[in-house]
Amino acid sequence: MRRYSLPLPALLIIKLSSNSSIAFAFTPYSSKTVRSIQRNHGEVQTSTRLFTSALDSLADMTTLSIDSGSIDTVAKYAKTGLITDATTNPLFVSQAGSNGDARYEAMVMEAVAYAKAKTCSQDGCDVPDETLNLAVDRLAVNLGKELVGLVRGRVSTEVDIRLSYDTDASVERGASFILFNFCKLIDNSNITIPSEARSIIAMYEEMGVSKDRILIKLAGTWEGIQAARILEKEGIQCNITLVFSFLQAAAAAQAGAYLISPFPGRILDWHKKQTGKEGYSPDSDPGVLAVKRMYSYFRKYDYTTICMPASWRPSRGANVEGSNVDEILALAGVDEMTIPEPLLDSLSALPPHVVSRQCEATTDAASCTDPDFTLTEESYRRYWEVDDCGNEKLMEGILAFTLETEKLIKILIEKF
Repeated sequence: MRRYSLPLPALLIIKLSSNSSIAFAFTPYSSKTVRSIQRNHGEVQTSTRLFTSALDSLADMTTLSIDSGSIDTVAKYAKTGLITDATTNPLFVSQAGSNGDARYEAMVMEAVAYAKAKTCSQDGCDVPDETLNLAVDRLAVNLGKELVGLVRGRVSTEVDIRLSYDTDASVERGASFILFNFCKLIDNSNITIPSEARSIIAMYEEMGVSKDRILIKLAGTWEGIQAARILEKEGIQCNITLVFSFLQAAAAAQAGAYLISPFPGRILDWHKKQTGKEGYSPDSDPGVLAVKRMYSYFRKYDYTTICMPASWRPSRGANVEGSNVDEILALAGVDEMTIPEPLLDSLSALPPHVVSRQCEATTDAASCTDPDFTLTEESYRRYWEVDDCGNEKLMEGILAFTLETEKLIKILIEKF
């Protein structure tokens, strides 16, 4: 695939409103033959079965994932055959740690025992960071393993959100507990340290879960995207999450990320705050438009990266009946979506005719006006400086997930 590197003066500012702007670099690029892709990057097939709900109709054109860490919730929707995947995040893992349900408590205690055994941490001693970090990862894997047994597709498991701005730490996290169990008899600083992502995959494989059932979630920082570049070359597929910007999406696609998770609802939140508007029509929702732009770019330039929006808001405002699924319906036909239980319930209660395809690979590729361009770290950071929405919402998302991780660590300390 041919790309062009651009000098920074070629920066073009596109005004989205009187109070916001997003910066992108542009240069001409010839069009290509575009593949219509869905989950398997093949032609989208439309069934002729009878639909009984909007959820049925949506599942016929978009691969659906459930955004939940609840075993019962995932099981309920997996049995419908409409949900194929599951996504987790630090909030869900933290909730598992404090749930009190015997099933989750067993996961927590197994994670603690595993971490203690692998790091030789003794009862009654101060718990070292490497032991706590391993316990956090192990709990996420324990939860993921349960979900893998319920869905037929992939489960996303997130790398420690606190490593979001450190590529080396994400790929070479400072602990030797997976490959080595020599306690303090040797100097660990001289050992090649396995990556956290590889460690997570190794734990899954120890449990009999193949790596092709797992997506490693990495935050959409430049560093996280570069970690994905490394891992994808090793056959470890990645989900770049907390995506709020076309810039992040383009960088992730160029890095070869398997999937991105843009958050249309949080993009909408930012624009409502900037403009003072209480709502938008779904087809003019800034979050919807941002996701469609990413999707169109992927399809035009034949990137195989899957676009899986998450985190939804009511375009027209919360006080408008039926608006809670506005963004979902406005993006029907996109590669994949991850949807929480309340919105799945809402879609199940709506008639099938409310769903119509709004994203179509060939059509959207033809409408894409963005050229392809090569992002270097220097150019990315220069463009990122003027991406106010991306900066603010990414920082906000990382902070929120970091607080959940710290909350979980406090819960785990009490178990040691």
